[in-house]
Amino acid sequence: MKYYSKEHEWVEISGDVATIGISKHAADELGDITFVELPEDGADFTKGSVFSVVESVKAASDIYSPVNGKVCEINEELEDSPELVNDDAEGKGWICKMTGVSEADISGSMNEEQYKAFLAG
Repeated sequence: MKYYSKEHEWVEISGDVATIGISKHAADELGDITFVELPEDGADFTKGSVFSVVESVKAASDIYSPVNGKVCEINEELEDSPELVNDDAEGKGWICKMTGVSEADISGSMNEEQYKAFLAG
């Protein structure tokens, strides 16, 4: 199950590993994505800290970690194909995976239904 933040990041937790990216809504709002600054493999992040930057033809946006954890894998495909975020933001366009994550980290996050209601305002 995916969970969403008010800053439009999504996280999906399996065991103690979280896969993280930006929501389809955020990708659509940014427009054509031209560059994704990936976090360093092995870097530690706390919930709410900036771990990535996504640049588009419209703007550059900081991406905030929705969990505490250590980067254990980055989506290297984004280095050559940042448009994957536009094409499949909540699938092949994931940004990184973090380990050492607990379910408690997602407290305050929204499920898909709550996120859709949040977007509707």
